[in-house]
Amino acid sequence: MRSQGRTGIRRLAVLAVFAAFAMILSYVEILIPFSFGIPGIKLGLPNLMTVLILYIGSDRSFSVRLADAAIVLIIRIVTVSLLFTDVYAMLYSLCGGIISLLCMWLLSRSDRVSPVGCSICGGIMHNAGQLLVAVAIVSQLKLVYYLPVLLLAGTITGFLTGILSGLILNRRGVQESYDRFFEG
Repeated sequence: MRSQGRTGIRRLAVLAVFAAFAMILSYVEILIPFSFGIPGIKLGLPNLMTVLILYIGSDRSFSVRLADAAIVLIIRIVTVSLLFTDVYAMLYSLCGGIISLLCMWLLSRSDRVSPVGCSICGGIMHNAGQLLVAVAIVSQLKLVYYLPVLLLAGTITGFLTGILSGLILNRRGVQESYDRFFEG
């Protein structure tokens, strides 16, 4: 019983660190003027934390990884939205983030999909989810014409984020350090 309590505290500490990094990456993303005059396009840097959570921790079940990633995602989106944006941005981000997370979680379960492929799909699905919310809020189906631009942007930013997450995951000692932390 005592070791389960310690594991729970360690899990909470790890999730807090991942959430803090995700919030920092969100803030950095706000500071970088990347939009090229096209609203809604971002680098997707906080997605890095989601990919890392889904792929790290070899001894953790897929459902625990999904729960961990969802906790970090929701904490990040709500906190960053309250600090830097507004309620509509929170709604768009939550819908896009949840759809993206579910897609990436399903892909991460397969040994055939790399973190790069997972991140690309996540970027695409995040943008598609946000567009669906926009169509529902403004009741303009014409916004669907914006989909090809968002799909291209999601592919490019997802690729870059996936490359970065792959580099981190392939660093010597990352997986071992994570596992050792939970062993105690």
